[in-house]
Amino acid sequence: MLTRNVLRNRTEDFTDEERSVLENAIERTQTYAAGQTVVQQRRTLDTSTLLVQGLMTRHVHAADGRRHLVAVHLPGDFVDLHAYVLKQLDHDVGALTDVTVAVVPHRALDDIQTRHPQLARRLWFLTLLDAAMHRQWVMRLASLNALQRVAHFLCEMNAKLLAIGQSDGQRFPLPMTQADIGEVCGLTNVHVSRVLRQLREMDLCSWRTAQVVVHDPVRLAATGLFAPDYLYLKPAMALRVAGHMGDAHVRRTPLPQTL
Repeated sequence: MLTRNVLRNRTEDFTDEERSVLENAIERTQTYAAGQTVVQQRRTLDTSTLLVQGLMTRHVHAADGRRHLVAVHLPGDFVDLHAYVLKQLDHDVGALTDVTVAVVPHRALDDIQTRHPQLARRLWFLTLLDAAMHRQWVMRLASLNALQRVAHFLCEMNAKLLAIGQSDGQRFPLPMTQADIGEVCGLTNVHVSRVLRQLREMDLCSWRTAQVVVHDPVRLAATGLFAPDYLYLKPAMALRVAGHMGDAHVRRTPLPQTL
């Protein structure tokens, strides 16, 4: 099911009927190679893009040509749902890895808004969730030091991947480069390398071969001043994100190497 990860383990969720309606709204699927631009800035749009597999980014380019990542999207994210209203974006959306996307025409969203108002409300929730995460990204750059920024970002990725079943709470795939992390956190490649070494030496987490291992989720969250409230996860999932597993043991089942 192409929509299986949309709102998965969030405080809002689809009914089976609503998920079926959304599935039927999909016109086609499409694949893009890593590095391709999927949605171009200022291009008139009549479709919106749902990420099915892989990682995508929203990014803006500074006057000097440097790219700045302003969001990293995971499977289940409607990466440009706001284009339904805006009709064009003020930023590019690109494929960070090889990706598969589902394309939903805006005319289908018109029909959902008219005939399925509760489903339309849940789609609105998705755009509000994006806004909540964007505020945290602004806070992270404005208020946290380098160590805190990277720790916060890793906690966020762990939380979001846990929600869609691609983390076990302590291990998750992260096919990003140090340069990518630097663009997220406003740091140089050298600074990111130094911070990752510091996190490893503090026995908080380690990152190698595109996989992160979190050695102490509670201390990592404390280091990054991370609280998952802004992700609007279901209560039990929010507790797992914070490392409070109760008496449950972390499952050591194999995780997918690519998103």
